[in-house]
Amino acid sequence: MTERFDLVSRPLPGWFDDAKLGIMVHWGPYSVPAWAPRSGAIWDQADQFRDNPYAEWYRNSLHIPGSPVHIHHADQYGADFGYESFGPMFNDAHRFWDPGEWSDLFARCKARYVVPVAKHHDGFLLWPSAHRNPHAPDGYAATRDLIGELAAAVRGRGMRFGVYYSGGLDWPWNDIPIRSFADFAAAIPRDRAYIDYAVAHWRELIDRYEPACMWNDIHLPGPRAEVAALMRDYYARVPDGVINDRFRSRATASGREVTVHHDFTTPEYQAIEGVPAKKFEAVRGIGHSFGYNREEGQDDYLRAEPLVHLFIDIVSRGGNLLLNVGPRADGSIPETQRARLEELGAWLETCGEGIFETRPWQRPAGATRSGLEVRFTTCGAVTYVHVLGTPAGREAAILNFAPADGSTVEMLGHSGHLMWRREGIDLAVRLPEPLPSPYAVTLRITAPRP
Repeated sequence: MTERFDLVSRPLPGWFDDAKLGIMVHWGPYSVPAWAPRSGAIWDQADQFRDNPYAEWYRNSLHIPGSPVHIHHADQYGADFGYESFGPMFNDAHRFWDPGEWSDLFARCKARYVVPVAKHHDGFLLWPSAHRNPHAPDGYAATRDLIGELAAAVRGRGMRFGVYYSGGLDWPWNDIPIRSFADFAAAIPRDRAYIDYAVAHWRELIDRYEPACMWNDIHLPGPRAEVAALMRDYYARVPDGVINDRFRSRATASGREVTVHHDFTTPEYQAIEGVPAKKFEAVRGIGHSFGYNREEGQDDYLRAEPLVHLFIDIVSRGGNLLLNVGPRADGSIPETQRARLEELGAWLETCGEGIFETRPWQRPAGATRSGLEVRFTTCGAVTYVHVLGTPAGREAAILNFAPADGSTVEMLGHSGHLMWRREGIDLAVRLPEPLPSPYAVTLRITAPRP
């Protein structure tokens, strides 16, 4: 019998392709210890799970004897202090949290959507679910509707609201430590009770909050047809909603793990080459962790210029950036993270026209004659040329880019047309002083009307 599955041809909702910038928020009991080794990017680690830089993986790292987290925890809290004890501490810490402050900041940085963690791998719930974890202690859930409060504040400022849920891992349910990628299969709960629990959570989140994005992580156990039915019901409730690519499930006939359906892919801390055929959303933290890591300093966080360059590069290749914020347990956003969002927002205040609602040009990348990297985006008859950095001197030459006769050349953040000329197949532009941004300048090239 062939499974009924009719989601493959669904078009991508335009709002998501236009949005370009989203904010993810990792906040939970792991924000109390807020600790992971400063080991650098996770993909660069020889022992990725023992030396895991993700602070939100604190519980798993704690259960690996001899790991930096295991040693730190014994020193700070004692060997008998269980991770679940951080739950009440987290609830006590966020009593005075104001979701409006977060939402104001996210709006200032020009984010178009926000995706908070409703449940991470530690199993702690950030909304008042009717389905509590039977393997977690009483009270192992938020005492406020953190998801609902943030949803109202975000939407009140004109942004869309999505939800992250860890369908594939729930450590109170299945406490097998993950020491390598080979351990994932055994660590995913697959019993019928867990499948019903996870699906009930997703249905509850959809019914209560109508998220613009279903952002599942790792997996969603259960037959493929059941997961597909959940997706169809979601689209019926939220017709312009989107679903990520981490709803892997088990095909009923073969038993293979398959991606059921997705509107976009989610590369994590990975560079993108070319222009992928499928819409993608690059996801990463400002530092090396998603959850707040008190050990991270200035050298661990992206500075404003490389953050702007990374964002432009992602958009030029057709993607969105889902940039993570890791608040402290009390809900305060660390100053360095806050500053990066403000700096990105300030650049977008000037140059956002060349980002939002754009699409990839004929090619994503180029260069100036002096060696600065260039990225391209387009919207209608306009091509945007993003020069990554500060051109030296009063002139910039864009290699292998020659506008048609009669085109106008302007710079976002500067009024008036710029003088330009073709030099063979290159564009030479006279630049104004001062430049509107030290991070990247954007030229608006408008083709003449036919």
